[in-house]
Amino acid sequence: MRWTHWVNFPILTIMIWSGMLIYWANDEYSITLFGHTFFSFFPQGFYNAFNITHRLSEGMAFHFLFMWAFALNGLAYVLYTIISGGWRELVPQKNSFKQAWLVLLHDLHIRKMAPPQNKYNAAQRIAYTSIIVMGFGSLITGLAIYKPVQFNYLTWLCGGYHFARILHFALTIGYVFFFLIHITQVILAGWNNFRSVISGFEVIKVKDPEPITPTHNTDEKPVQ
Repeated sequence: MRWTHWVNFPILTIMIWSGMLIYWANDEYSITLFGHTFFSFFPQGFYNAFNITHRLSEGMAFHFLFMWAFALNGLAYVLYTIISGGWRELVPQKNSFKQAWLVLLHDLHIRKMAPPQNKYNAAQRIAYTSIIVMGFGSLITGLAIYKPVQFNYLTWLCGGYHFARILHFALTIGYVFFFLIHITQVILAGWNNFRSVISGFEVIKVKDPEPITPTHNTDEKPVQ
């Protein structure tokens, strides 16, 4: 599970980067209300700063190549989670949404006591399950806009080409927010937690037991 976790990070980073090179060719999305555009995805300065302009063919080549790595790595993770039984620790439970709110209050230092947890707390269960669903959604919508004729049934299920592209873009923005929150949580958890994700174990400091000083009593008889 650690291998698929770490392999997925550079793969998804390349997918987002190459996706930006593709999106540059038709950047039609914006936040508009009552005819006023508050923000366009993305300003020209953003493209210039990250050297994104005029790299459409390069972006498509990287995107469609690493799509296979993204799909196979995700499939390996899901299969292992099912076969090993790890899904029991991952899937949200009936009270997970209620406890996730308590986890949030604890992280914001509003609530002192954290709710009980096993391997993952309630918020982690929801977040990690959601990211799996998002990955599946990215794969389906990506195929729908990559081959809308060959995979016309997928395009139809996604609500058509244009809506599939909106969903694909929205999922990408969701990954970015997930990354930011996830990395922040890792930093707050401390170095020992980060090390355990790499090595598989935590280092726990145990105090040395106090030495026992022998006592001598001359009145006691020696033990035979």
